[in-house]
Amino acid sequence: MNQLNAKRPSEEIRNRVRLLNLLISFVIVSFIFVIMRYVYEPLGSVLGFIPDSFMAVIVVIAVFISFIGLYISRLLTGQVVQIIEDYSNRLNYVFKITEDIRQEIYDDILLDKIMISSINITRSDAGSILLADDDNLVFKIVKGSRSQDFLGSVIPNDRGLCGWVFSNGEPLITGDVGKDDRFDLAADDITGSRTGAMLYLPLRTKSSVIGVIGLANRKSDSYSERDIEIAGYLANHAAISLEMARFHDDQRNYEIHLTDILLDTIDRFIPQKYGHSKRVAKYANIIAKAAGFSEKRQRRLYFASLLHDIGFLKIFPTESNDKELFMLHPTTGYEMLSPISFYRDIAPFILHHHERYDGMGYPKGLKGDEIPAESRIIFIAEAFDTMASKLSYKDSTSVEFAVSEVEKNKGTQFDPEFSDIFLDYISQTLQSGRLPVF
Repeated sequence: MNQLNAKRPSEEIRNRVRLLNLLISFVIVSFIFVIMRYVYEPLGSVLGFIPDSFMAVIVVIAVFISFIGLYISRLLTGQVVQIIEDYSNRLNYVFKITEDIRQEIYDDILLDKIMISSINITRSDAGSILLADDDNLVFKIVKGSRSQDFLGSVIPNDRGLCGWVFSNGEPLITGDVGKDDRFDLAADDITGSRTGAMLYLPLRTKSSVIGVIGLANRKSDSYSERDIEIAGYLANHAAISLEMARFHDDQRNYEIHLTDILLDTIDRFIPQKYGHSKRVAKYANIIAKAAGFSEKRQRRLYFASLLHDIGFLKIFPTESNDKELFMLHPTTGYEMLSPISFYRDIAPFILHHHERYDGMGYPKGLKGDEIPAESRIIFIAEAFDTMASKLSYKDSTSVEFAVSEVEKNKGTQFDPEFSDIFLDYISQTLQSGRLPVF
């Protein structure tokens, strides 16, 4: 690691403490010398040749030095308090942001939070995050005057200062990049100045280094060991959070792929329901958006709607007219999905998607707000699609019949608030000359 030429605040304090200790030692020795001269007779007779005027000078100098020491002490106290306050504020900021990034599962948002936080706590002018991709490093996010030049570019993972940090897994401070032989314009020149200080931190997990955080300041010697401590703590948590985000992303891809397989199986197993689940999911999404559901909640409802009839896979087509077996499909679907981790939170919505608002539904006979809101929405969307699709998916008469049935049964069979939201959408769509089917 390159050594910085300029003195750090901590070094200045150490130097002043040494000077203060020297002054205090001089004062103590001086007063001991005076006391021995006038109080301790045996030594006083030996030192009697020293004139009183010289002793007076020593006392004056000692007093003067005492005042200087007091002044330096006050300066030191102020500096130490300032450093402690600054360190405390930066640590509090880091603790707060690490809690925030731990909860973030979307990698693009996560990277932006990590970058902005790193720049803020180190008071940098620019920054970048590079992530490993085979034998390369990819600029995933760049903040600074040359962000467009670097964003998305790829460099070998051993090139430049950032490549050195990635290869060695150690942080690096350079006080003046122009004097460092490892500096590479294509890899490190994110400020465009070719001068100034840079701080690089590895994004390190237990098993490997997954990337590098680069920070730049146009002023030379702008970073300290304290910056490594604070920003390094953030980098360690950032690496863990990025790994978790990748895991969630892989899980989401797996969830989507598995859901598509299950949907295709349902459509093939029950041909008369072909496309039904996707239409129900789209209707449910329309209601949820208008009702102000969060994006996360909309997503859960969407997958629950797609899989609401999965319980039919355990009912043979020849048994589909058996009412008792038919009424078991919500419970069967719940039992199929609840053991799967990424379906566990939507399984209750499937269990209760045939509960009626008046409590006359199944399997539990829940009433009103006892029924999950997502289940109430699926119930409306499924009933509408079933009624609107009886004759033809493009027959407006079947749509009008379905609308009248939802209107007639809201407050008894269907949740009145969600029914009104959906009926308002249907009305607006019909007025525009379009059929509200997909």
